[in-house]
Amino acid sequence: MSPKKIGILICFLIIKVFIVSNAQCSQSKLNELALNNFREYLRIPSVHPNVNYDKCVIFLKNQAQSLNLPISIYEVRPKKPVVVITWEGTEPEKPSILLNAHMDVVPVFPNQWKYPPFAAHMDEEGNIYARGSQDTKSVSIQYIEAIRRLKLNGTRLKRTIHISFVPDEEIGGKDGMGAFVATQDFEKLNIGFALDEGRATPDDKFLVTYGERTVFQLWVNCTGKPGHGSTLFDNTAGEKLRVVIDRFMDFRASEKAKLRDPKVQPGEVTSVNLDMIQGGVQVNVIPNELSVAFDIRFAPGVNHTKFENMIKGWLKEAGEGISYTIIQQQPPVENTKLDESNIFWHAFEKTCDDNGFKLDIQIRTGASDARYLRKLGIPALGFSPMNNTPTLLHDNNEYLNRDIFLNGIYVFMKIIPAVANAL
Repeated sequence: MSPKKIGILICFLIIKVFIVSNAQCSQSKLNELALNNFREYLRIPSVHPNVNYDKCVIFLKNQAQSLNLPISIYEVRPKKPVVVITWEGTEPEKPSILLNAHMDVVPVFPNQWKYPPFAAHMDEEGNIYARGSQDTKSVSIQYIEAIRRLKLNGTRLKRTIHISFVPDEEIGGKDGMGAFVATQDFEKLNIGFALDEGRATPDDKFLVTYGERTVFQLWVNCTGKPGHGSTLFDNTAGEKLRVVIDRFMDFRASEKAKLRDPKVQPGEVTSVNLDMIQGGVQVNVIPNELSVAFDIRFAPGVNHTKFENMIKGWLKEAGEGISYTIIQQQPPVENTKLDESNIFWHAFEKTCDDNGFKLDIQIRTGASDARYLRKLGIPALGFSPMNNTPTLLHDNNEYLNRDIFLNGIYVFMKIIPAVANAL
């Protein structure tokens, strides 16, 4: 090889190294920015009860400004803001994509945490400890950072993207997404498909949920003959309560037994849990009333009317003077279709297959804001890219590893364009 050719080759290699070095430096800076934003958001204690969302709104305004994207704030209920950041597509007349997550987090017991729950401490292994690290401030920042990188890459999407940050999901979402979907402002967003929160998985698969069980919570009140604690009266509230509890818990055991079949997922059975008992005034006094609360989550396909009639039969069997009061009763909501009729699912699934993202497809065991969207006929998937991670939502020492968090940004960089350009 001539000296001239050698010189040209050396120059080419130097330029290539320079380009790669700059790209790595840029990637490193973007990762640092993403982690800083994640930890800053985690340090905002948007914790129940009586959440103040002001700092969340200020933080999100700054994020929108950094993305050079418009932001809208809707206050459907006083002090319950819904924040929406919008990236307009090249074909904005097409139904848009909603990326949803909630700002609020559940209460904490600080003395049971390794580190302060709102310090966003990152340990030597890169685990970031904070309430909301899994549920769902991680996915909020992953949406933002994925779009930041797509924009920097010069990507343009056909459909408009709306990122929504809603309040009060952890207490049912009635004054958050539940109220927002009933407004003209929501209707104007023209949502055609939505992604909402998922859940961490301990293996290498990503959980995807396409429906969820519906909530039915009630108090059962048993009245009976009061008297001295040393007597054995008939018709006591305690005797009736025992029968009631037995019937509910026997049904619970029969549903739990179905899970012995490894093919049956938790979201495919109806769960029943006894969560509260009230009554009595003193240990030596037979109470005239005892009450018990049950939290029931209906599996898809369960006939709610028939189930409630079954409960009425149990109470009649337990005796007279028994009544029930419904705490919360959600209507059944049709699951999102996972077939060729759903172009967004087809795009989502194909992209995951093409990129080697393994999926675990289930019915969600708990409730999420996606149910309000599905109720309107909007197809919605629950998806948070947190694999190889213990499930710690609502638990003490909730954390997410930095590498899992950063990989989630990469995952969304593949999925967001796929669903936004779905035909």
